[in-house]
Amino acid sequence: MQESIKTYQIYPFLSWNVSILLFSVVAAVNGQIRYSIPEEMRKGLFVGDIAKDLGLDVRRLVSGRARLVLEDDNQYVVLNQNKGHIVVNERIDRERLCAKKSPCSFSLEIVLEEPLELFSITIEIQDINDHAPVFPKKEINLEISESTPTGTVFLLDSAADPDVGTNSLQSYSLKANEHFVLKQHTRADGSKYAEMVLQSGLDREKQSKHALILTAVDGGEPQMSGTVKIHISVLDANDNSPVFTQSIYKASVLENALRGTIIATVSAVDADQGYNGNVTYSFTHLEDGSACPFEINSNTGAIKLVGDIDYEASPNYEINLQAKDPWGVTGASKLVIEIVDENDNSPVVTMASYSGKISEDSPPGTVVALISVQDKDSGKNGQVHLTIDEHLPFKIKSSLRNYYTLITAQTLDREKLPTYNITLTATDEGFPVLSNKKSVYLEVSDINDNAPVFSQSLYSAQVTENNSPGVPLLQIRATDLDQGQNARISYFLFEDELNGNPVSAYFSINTESGVIQSLRSLDYEQVKEYKIRVKAQDGGSPPQSSNTSVIVHVQDQNDNPPQVLYPVQTGGSLVAEMVPRSADVGYLVTKVVAVDVDSGQNAWLSYKLQKATDRALFEVGLQNGEIRTIRQVTDKDAVKQRLTVIVEDNGQPSRSATVIVNVAVADSFPEVLSEFTELTHDKEYNDNLTFYLVLALAVVSFLFITCLVVIISVKIYRWRQSRILYHSNLPRSIARFWFLSPIFKNGIWSRTSRPSCKMANATYSQPVSFSRPFSLSSGGTDPIFDPRGAQNGVPCWKCGTRSRLGSKKASFWTGPYRYGRKHSVHRAENRQRDFSCE
Repeated sequence: MQESIKTYQIYPFLSWNVSILLFSVVAAVNGQIRYSIPEEMRKGLFVGDIAKDLGLDVRRLVSGRARLVLEDDNQYVVLNQNKGHIVVNERIDRERLCAKKSPCSFSLEIVLEEPLELFSITIEIQDINDHAPVFPKKEINLEISESTPTGTVFLLDSAADPDVGTNSLQSYSLKANEHFVLKQHTRADGSKYAEMVLQSGLDREKQSKHALILTAVDGGEPQMSGTVKIHISVLDANDNSPVFTQSIYKASVLENALRGTIIATVSAVDADQGYNGNVTYSFTHLEDGSACPFEINSNTGAIKLVGDIDYEASPNYEINLQAKDPWGVTGASKLVIEIVDENDNSPVVTMASYSGKISEDSPPGTVVALISVQDKDSGKNGQVHLTIDEHLPFKIKSSLRNYYTLITAQTLDREKLPTYNITLTATDEGFPVLSNKKSVYLEVSDINDNAPVFSQSLYSAQVTENNSPGVPLLQIRATDLDQGQNARISYFLFEDELNGNPVSAYFSINTESGVIQSLRSLDYEQVKEYKIRVKAQDGGSPPQSSNTSVIVHVQDQNDNPPQVLYPVQTGGSLVAEMVPRSADVGYLVTKVVAVDVDSGQNAWLSYKLQKATDRALFEVGLQNGEIRTIRQVTDKDAVKQRLTVIVEDNGQPSRSATVIVNVAVADSFPEVLSEFTELTHDKEYNDNLTFYLVLALAVVSFLFITCLVVIISVKIYRWRQSRILYHSNLPRSIARFWFLSPIFKNGIWSRTSRPSCKMANATYSQPVSFSRPFSLSSGGTDPIFDPRGAQNGVPCWKCGTRSRLGSKKASFWTGPYRYGRKHSVHRAENRQRDFSCE
């Protein structure tokens, strides 16, 4: 099989605008395409036009449900089916993906279905200068003896730059000074390191401390750098530095080696003797916080395993070694540890394309699933095989690299076996052999060859009358042995007629749930039972259906009160039952007859005597409504007997009706007629009672208003008479006396006493009022009040003589009594007027 390799490179320009450079295109049956893109591209940026490069129509990608299958769980890119483009799905960090490995790439496959096609794509991630060189420590502390000869080399800590190529570390530079110069070297693997060379002797007495700055620069654009400070302490004489026995040490270890295993032992020799020849060992260039799985014994140089190692994570380790004497003179070497792969990873089975369903009419050779098998081990440890149970009607067919297809080997029959539990076994070729199993559940989909089946051939439901519209009556269920749309059942009512109306006027059914509802309030007294037909139809093509019948029984409710048939209650005439006075105990007077259109206990009636003229004379049968006498009728019993009977049903709540029974206790009809004549007018009297009450209220109101008007008129009249008298020719003092001063009568002040005084010429009789005893001090004759009588609570009026004299003094008389002391009396020169009191 030929392969076509299409290589594209995408370089960042400005805001990650991507341009595509086509290097070569070679036509073949199955294609392998290679794209090249820079790391750190934003989500959604264009990677490649897969439809164009594969020569496929975009519609083929949609119809074939094209999708990308990646080897790991990181979905770095996604496929846009509508455009046929591969675009970035998440940020790609080359250093995280490949570390120092170059070139860095990852592979993926495009899977198309119906028919199955598989295309392999490799995407290369190009490095960009997104990391600056970083030293493992912020400061380097060196102790150098002042006797150190010129030309002595000091290995400095190397800077680490995760980038590769020109973006990685390129050179070192040292701040200019008079004692040290910098030399750069390149290792076999291309990594660079720096050595500081002493070019002029040190004199501790002149300067015991030196401070330098080491700068590491990469070759990216823009250029990035990192620095570290070097602090040098000048020590006294130590002529020789430690020297390792090998410039590079190599060792290997199994990836599942136990902790504590000795990997290698290094050693260094110092030509000095005694204390100056003591050497200690250590690792250098280790980043702070980094987890190194190895540890070196500072005294013996033995290196042992102290952590977990994994070939798949890191196949080798390079460790810088340092030997230092007590005066700080150091020697350097390198340790390379190779991790030996072991078969410690089981194969991983992944369903690249699997729907979980297959139609029972699928022909042999139909693809059921596309399976990917991956093993992280290398060599034979990573070579795998996939098998299934031979008794199943399926087989495994090898496809592209590490891909297999599961196809049908014979015709399937869902009625015999509707599901299959297929166990996929992946086995590698390592030692010991490792395997992994994955079980998949396959459902055989059915064609529409089964009709719905009701759980019952006849359904029945009960509903209480006067129900609320929309109340659910019952739910019917039908089952279909088919699946999916073929088993989706819808329910319908046959358009039959009930009482001349279509069924849909009374009931409805939920097409999905099969719940039957009543659309109107049902009446037991009209229809006691409804029979409807229901059809269940599946969603297959063509659809299949089955029928069933539903009988709805309407239950009675106590919604009707009893109706009295006898005695008949009429408004125009009076019906009375006659009981002779010779009636004995238990005499049947009459029978109250009532019916209830309800049924059952709602129609069970009971009769009770609610009110009666004489309760001791009659009783009512509780069940039959018969009115009988309970004692002997006597002459003292009233002729008119009025019984009120209540008829009550046995429903919950109960309903009742009342009937009035008029009974005449008499031996002859004329006696009855005379007594019940007044009774016939009771209704007319009650009708006129309200009218008379309203009329009486109106008359009383009229009389009250009339009295009020008369009182006001009299008051006004008296006031006018007093005004007329006040302006008449009578002496002002008399008028003032008559009308302004009250009198005291029987101990009560009164304004109604009328004392009369007779004059020679006329007699005056007017109402008089006063507030205190008084007399007239001027001439003439006026009524005189006796204060002595007033002191006893009894007023006394006498006639006195008032003379108009020339002097201002006047004499007044009080009859046989005289008030006060004697006064001189002047004979009146004018006429006198005589008064008498009546």
